[in-house]
Amino acid sequence: MSVEPFSIGKLAKATGTKVETIRYYESVGLLAPPARTKSNYRAYSAQHLARLSFIRRARALGFSIEQVQALLKLADQKDISCKAVDAIAREHLAEIDRKLRDLNTLRAELSSVIVQCGHGNISDCRIIETLAPDPAALR
Repeated sequence: MSVEPFSIGKLAKATGTKVETIRYYESVGLLAPPARTKSNYRAYSAQHLARLSFIRRARALGFSIEQVQALLKLADQKDISCKAVDAIAREHLAEIDRKLRDLNTLRAELSSVIVQCGHGNISDCRIIETLAPDPAALR
């Protein structure tokens, strides 16, 4: 039983991906170029659907294009150790943890500035003062 090929529009709808994004993934090698119909339309297979679903899930988890490329290469090698996959995931998790620390620092700083707001005039506004450049730095 053969499955009817997907048009790019059907593939986009099935995966919640924009057509332009699918074309981009093809251009950077994440998604293999599909076969063409006699009318020269792209004809995507169930394998394209599965691969694009993998890519979408990896991107939703915040993996970079380069990390997704590496994960896809590894996923195609079923009989090797998954240590490399684990290393990529751990590296990504460390980056997320770093970003969370940075965001928490940023949150604390902004919260501190907001607390100092006396709701007076703009000329006395601590938030505006914090955002404005240091006059000495402009000389």
